[in-house]
Amino acid sequence: MTSSHPGRFAPFFVLLLGVIGISTGSIFARYADASPIVISFYRTGIAAAVMLPLVLLRHREEMLALGRGDFFRVLLAGMFLALHFSTWITSLFYTSVASSVVIVQTIPVWTAILAPFVSKERVSRLTWAGIGVSFCGVLVISAGDFALGGTALFGDLLALAGAWFATLYFLTGRVVRAKVSLPVYTFICYGASAVVLLVVILLAGLPLKGFSSCTWGAFVGMALISQIMGHSSYNWALRYLSASLVAVALLGEPIGATILAWVLFGETLTLAKVIGGALILAGIVTAVKGERS
Repeated sequence: MTSSHPGRFAPFFVLLLGVIGISTGSIFARYADASPIVISFYRTGIAAAVMLPLVLLRHREEMLALGRGDFFRVLLAGMFLALHFSTWITSLFYTSVASSVVIVQTIPVWTAILAPFVSKERVSRLTWAGIGVSFCGVLVISAGDFALGGTALFGDLLALAGAWFATLYFLTGRVVRAKVSLPVYTFICYGASAVVLLVVILLAGLPLKGFSSCTWGAFVGMALISQIMGHSSYNWALRYLSASLVAVALLGEPIGATILAWVLFGETLTLAKVIGGALILAGIVTAVKGERS
């Protein structure tokens, strides 16, 4: 593996590709007539299967030489990813989409708080300001559709757990990506996530077959674009950028998803979505400036 840096702006460009890729997740989910947990399983499972030939042909020696500690950390990242999917997606059945999205989008906050202890990264004041502005944008987009009390509280707690697991996923990846190449990391991480999700599916008795061609197409699209292009871009950037900035970039997903839903489904671009999207974008730009400084 080479330790050379790809260039000053390359990580930010790849992070932009990641935002574009991950924004397609909710769009493909619209076309998939299956349980969200099953969708997540095929998303990570197909992605791991696609990475397998590359790993076997070009990274077999690295796989065999991977230390036990690093291998365990990558497995741990995959487990955290699966737990994130499981808890957050399940929360949508108990609380409003707005409440769930706002709570799970606290990922950058938790990442910034824990980063100095896990990856020894100091978060600048400018990055903190970017996190705050972006989160205000999420609140503006989601305002007016919150659920409180009753089963909604359980859903909110599940969404909070989803945010914590995603935070641990990013921080674990930040630590191990310095030593493990992207193909090896993503193959093991996505594969481990798929295995954990499969266990959940079998315990819940959810169907794994009998889907329409449209649903299978959505599975493949989500694996190739949302997971490999989206998540893998984030995982690549983790080697060169702080986990806090990568987590803030996640907040760009509502912008991309809103634009795609407007183009594909004719969903209305409300004033709240435009203002919220502008705040999110301004926050991300601010966080990037904090990272570069």
